[in-house]
Amino acid sequence: MYQTFFVFIIAVLSCSAPATVRDGKTAFERKQYNLAASLLEKEYTKADTRVKKGKIAWLVGLSLKNTGESAQSVKWFKTAYDNQFGVEALREYAFALKQSEQYKEAESAFRTLGQEIGSPFEYRKEITACQSAARWLALKDDNGYKISPASFNTAQNEYAPYISKDGDIYFTADKQANSKQDKYYWTGRGFSDIFILKKNDTKPEKLNTNINTANNEGTISISPDGKTMIFTRCDGEKNMDRYCKLMQSEYVDGQWSTAVQLEFQQERINYMHPAFSADGNTLFFASNDPNGIGGYDVYFTQKSKGSWLEPQILPNNINTAGNEKFPYLDADTLYFASDGWQGMGGLDIFKVSKSGTNTWNQPINLQAPMNSGSDDFGLTVDPGFMPNENVFKKGYFSSNRPGGSGKDDIYEFRLVKVEPKPKAAPPGDLYLDVYVLEKIRKDPADPNSTVIARKPIKNAKLTVLNLEGKKDYNTSADEAVSIKLNPGAQYQFTAGADGFLTGTSVFSAVGISPISGQDQRFELEIVLDKIFKNKEIILENIYYDFDKWDIRQDAMPTLNKLAGLLKSNPDIKIQLGSHTDCRGGTAYNQILSQKRAQSVVDYLIAQQIAPERLTAVGFGESKPAVNCECSKCSEDEYQTNRRTTFTILE
Repeated sequence: MYQTFFVFIIAVLSCSAPATVRDGKTAFERKQYNLAASLLEKEYTKADTRVKKGKIAWLVGLSLKNTGESAQSVKWFKTAYDNQFGVEALREYAFALKQSEQYKEAESAFRTLGQEIGSPFEYRKEITACQSAARWLALKDDNGYKISPASFNTAQNEYAPYISKDGDIYFTADKQANSKQDKYYWTGRGFSDIFILKKNDTKPEKLNTNINTANNEGTISISPDGKTMIFTRCDGEKNMDRYCKLMQSEYVDGQWSTAVQLEFQQERINYMHPAFSADGNTLFFASNDPNGIGGYDVYFTQKSKGSWLEPQILPNNINTAGNEKFPYLDADTLYFASDGWQGMGGLDIFKVSKSGTNTWNQPINLQAPMNSGSDDFGLTVDPGFMPNENVFKKGYFSSNRPGGSGKDDIYEFRLVKVEPKPKAAPPGDLYLDVYVLEKIRKDPADPNSTVIARKPIKNAKLTVLNLEGKKDYNTSADEAVSIKLNPGAQYQFTAGADGFLTGTSVFSAVGISPISGQDQRFELEIVLDKIFKNKEIILENIYYDFDKWDIRQDAMPTLNKLAGLLKSNPDIKIQLGSHTDCRGGTAYNQILSQKRAQSVVDYLIAQQIAPERLTAVGFGESKPAVNCECSKCSEDEYQTNRRTTFTILE
């Protein structure tokens, strides 16, 4: 499903056709992955050294991965690894094996990977997931779910089905590309529109131009009264970043009105995959808000006096550090897709039951055949189906598993038996396993070096604070600190170790309901940073508008984290540095960089950091991270040199 535009991707391409590309590396850099794979495969046959072969094979593997071709990427990542590309190729090889349902081979690759990076801890979850997935696959015929391809699938991509109360089926499909201008170059296919297959019809129709535009539209939900449609649209100005937003349209005089954005949405953040509650007063959706738990999270907003209120995030027994998408509410059961919970490969479909007002039980993986090593997502239940003694539930979901008509297809499912209800039993307990970790970097002496893994820190001090008081623990190198949680309680954690900055985290048991006769375990990782004195550390995602020094909204999450780090370590002093690229005059760049560094200092002071702990220094173009002839620098090299850093002084 990587080829599906608004499902996974913050696209950075315009609709216009780029100049002709004749080599694979350029196509890859321009995110023309469909073209890149073809060109690079030809270039691989001409490579005359192992190093060259490894680099090309790596790019082929990534190109295939980005177009949803996991099975085809397996051999290329293995080839890259065999040709000395390194552990990055081994990691991708392991995940590609898992997504191709080669679970024994994937388990072996993950074990090898853990040994090579010096941290078996890092991939313990993936090894367990491979073992569970193999077991689920073997038992797929006993799961109660029966699936079959939808009759309206074609060679195009169809996904994200939705069944209205009238029995009409809405879904998203990429339209046929008639020209280069209509083509989405990530995949080589057309952009997406919303279609409707009316009840008792056999041929789907596109919705009107008030809904479908030249951009990407899809994933809809319709209010219970049938008067309001909310859907996803991804657009943006030419040559600018594209972001996905929730759009609302009203059914007036037999047609859908011109769509408008929901008001609560912020710039430079994606909002997608809407789902109405049964009463129409709550809307669930997915967003990659940087202040969330991680990746994409599921949020909800409630309607008051005709307006949607400020969204709230669902609790951390649903959202993870991974991606949670495609929410769908069936009575008191929430279905969603996730790659953060233990799954079979890509996105898996989960269900979680509601136990009270804004409280939820533990998510349950639907297992095979509903889930596979590929991406499985976008479940919808047929609201008009009447259960009988043979079939309990019916509906549709999406998958890019092998054997379909296109890359993404829609499948019908039937639940043919009901799981027996468990006997009444006392509620189980809640436990939190806390790990204090350090980063394993490719170059241990470089604070900006790539992080390849984490490993537990032995003898770190962990302090736990809640309403009952404070308690200290010492960590081990192979076991978590296990804490019994009180339902509804909130916990604060502080972790420290010699040679590391102090780290903090929180965990809320609010919204987590005990399950009868079953304990629930959660996990929290606190990653500590080593102290690198007098070495510049790059602050990621700190960008400025041209010729300006104001702090942009998309920089605030990073700076908020830095402020949190300073509050957790009240004795350290830092220098904030700003660097420009070589374009522009030297004196001008010096002044601009000083203003930008000072704007970061001013922001941190506003976050209650003492001014005497902060120093602003503008370096202009004097200290490039990449030395290149100015007129010949690539855009990536310019961007690398335009950076904001901090240095621990004492």
